[in-house]
Amino acid sequence: MEPLTFQPLYMERVWGGRELERVYGRKLPLPGRPYGESWEIVDRDPEQSVVAQGEFAGRSLHELWSDRREAVFGEGFEGHPRFPLLIKVLDAREDLSLQVHPPEHLAASLGGEPKTEMWFIAECVPGAKLYVGLKAGVTRADFEQAIRDGTVAACVHALTPQPGESIFIRSGRLHAIGAGFLIHEIQQNSDTTYRVFDWNRRGLDGKPRPLHVAESLASIDFSDHEPTMEVPRGETLAACPYFETTRKVLAAGDLLGNPDGGRFSILSVVAGSLVSAAGQRFGTGRCLLLPRDARPLMARRESIILQVTLPVPAT
Repeated sequence: MEPLTFQPLYMERVWGGRELERVYGRKLPLPGRPYGESWEIVDRDPEQSVVAQGEFAGRSLHELWSDRREAVFGEGFEGHPRFPLLIKVLDAREDLSLQVHPPEHLAASLGGEPKTEMWFIAECVPGAKLYVGLKAGVTRADFEQAIRDGTVAACVHALTPQPGESIFIRSGRLHAIGAGFLIHEIQQNSDTTYRVFDWNRRGLDGKPRPLHVAESLASIDFSDHEPTMEVPRGETLAACPYFETTRKVLAAGDLLGNPDGGRFSILSVVAGSLVSAAGQRFGTGRCLLLPRDARPLMARRESIILQVTLPVPAT
């Protein structure tokens, strides 16, 4: 099979912008509107990726996952009723809300879904900050008092990363993306976010966005103090029970295929360009799914690729 590409789903966000247009040459749906997220690969209800071209053009990701799972994706995915990952590109022109995703052991009781994710910094303006974890010494009691006082921002640990760095955001980790980032996000298939602080701003409808203080306090890991950006282990940026992400640096003419030929992978072109055996070209900013047994792609020039796989189930 040839690589599968999908029609992106663009989400307006109060903190978004138009960088997907400028950096990746995307055609955004409406002029002048702030688009904060491009959902590249998703199998949710009602959000659904649709194949853009080729033999499966017009079919949804859920249809392929339900009807052609072994042929397209490979073996070992019987326990997943939906495609288990959600791949996004984020354009943050303003600070996102300070938020948390519920841990797996609490999610159902809070009415949500667990969500572990990672961020890869594709671009950022000088001095842009990520807010991740708590400052040293901050306790739950301190944090609760800060909510009452309106001083939550003073409790949160800030990082100033560089393009090419990444960070792992497990469920329960307090976090916010600051203004000035273009980020590739790999996450569990979940859309549960609890906002604990939103910088006192209003949403696109002119009203304050709802907060979820009780759910946030139940979810936050209050032992998570001053984390750092990840130190890659070879090519591996993140490895957890839900996904593994590696960073591939290719020279012109290098080939890139699935690590396990019998199982799919997802490729996100951070820089450079790939071409398939049939001549399909995938430039910077493109995201594609490489089916099982697909032939490798070739780098047309020096390229940086994120490759995402699902862990092989234990036997």
